Amino acid sequence: MKYFKKLVGERIYLSPVNIEDVEKYVEWFCDFTMTDGVGRSGEVMTIKGEKEYLENATNNKLFIGDENNRSKGYGKEILKLLLDYGFNYLNLNNIMLTVKSFNERAINCYQKVGFKEIGRRRKSYFLNGKYYDDIYMDILAEEFKESYIRNKNI
Repeated sequence: MKYFKKLVGERIYLSPVNIEDVEKYVEWFCDFTMTDGVGRSGEVMTIKGEKEYLENATNNKLFIGDENNRSKGYGKEILKLLLDYGFNYLNLNNIMLTVKSFNERAINCYQKVGFKEIGRRRKSYFLNGKYYDDIYMDILAEEFKESYIRNKNI
């Protein structure tokens, strides 16, 4: 498999989605502990279907597929790299996300990097017999002043 490093951090790097990884994505998307958090538990995954999704996806959801890599701080580092890129390369002033209210691990991670809750859509997501809120969070460029991308030219 060939990877193209785009954003290099301290322990990780982010690169564009590689279609050659489709079988790994299908494996991850057959695990409810992962798909519940990204809202794809109701979908049946096939190699063909996931390949089409990856080829057409322009706004991929951020997730850590391998359970062995969760709760190790990678999500926090990913967010810092993306925020650095969004604010310092794309000149964004506000970055917003939505998270399900049951996903406490993600909410804590977002708060640690500076996201703040800005609203809720109550009981808007149904999962496993219960309704959950969509929580809207954002962060402003003025609230994020650090530099995390290690492979900057300047």
